[in-house]
Amino acid sequence: MTISTLSKTRGLTRRHLGSCLLAAFSLGWSTASPAQGTDAAASREVRAQLGQSRWIADGRDDAPRKVYVFTDPNCPFCAKFWADARPWVDKGKVQLRHVIVGILTPTSAGRAAALLSAADPVAALAAHERAHAGPTQQALATGTRPRPLGEAGVKPLFSVPAAVKAQLDANATLMAAYGLQATPAAVWLNDKGQVQARQGIPDGALARVLGPE
Repeated sequence: MTISTLSKTRGLTRRHLGSCLLAAFSLGWSTASPAQGTDAAASREVRAQLGQSRWIADGRDDAPRKVYVFTDPNCPFCAKFWADARPWVDKGKVQLRHVIVGILTPTSAGRAAALLSAADPVAALAAHERAHAGPTQQALATGTRPRPLGEAGVKPLFSVPAAVKAQLDANATLMAAYGLQATPAAVWLNDKGQVQARQGIPDGALARVLGPE
C-alpha cells in the first residue's frame, strides 16, 4: 500500500501535526526557532509521536543523538545509509531508530513484518542491511541506479499478523503526516532542539543528520 492510499483511507488523524511540521521545516533543513511557542509544541509532539512508533534500535541507548529513520526493507538507499552511518553508530555518537515501513514493493510489508516479528529484531535488521549494503555500493560506483533489494536478507512473511500490520500502518501514517514520501527519511533534533527532517540522505548530508564524526 502506498503512502497516498493509506493517507486517504486513514484520513490522517495527525494532519494537524503535519501542518505544524511543514510550517517548521521543509524537506531540507529547519529554520524555525525553538523559542517560538508553536515550534516548541511541535517539537514536543514530534518527540512523543516518534518515541511511541514501532522502531528498531541501531546503536547504544546512551548515544547523545537519536535519529529516527523511516526504513523500508526493500529500499537500497536505506541499506546504503545504514552502511554510511557505521562510523557514528560504532563510536556511540548516534543511535538510529529505524521506524519500519512496508511501502516500496509488494514484498516490503512481508519483509517489514518479518523484521518486527523476529526473535531479535536488532540483529535481524543488521544482518538484512549488511547483506545488501555491498551490492548497493557497487551499483552506485558503476553509475547504475540500485533496484529494490533482492532475495538476500530477511524472508517476507506471507501472512502478516494483525498486530504487526497495525504497527506498520501506524508508522506509514506517521510518515505521511510529516509530508515524507520516500525512504530513507530522517527526523531528529539538532543541537538547538529544533526539529529537522531530511528525505533522502546523500553523502554530503551525513554530517548534518548525524553530527560530527
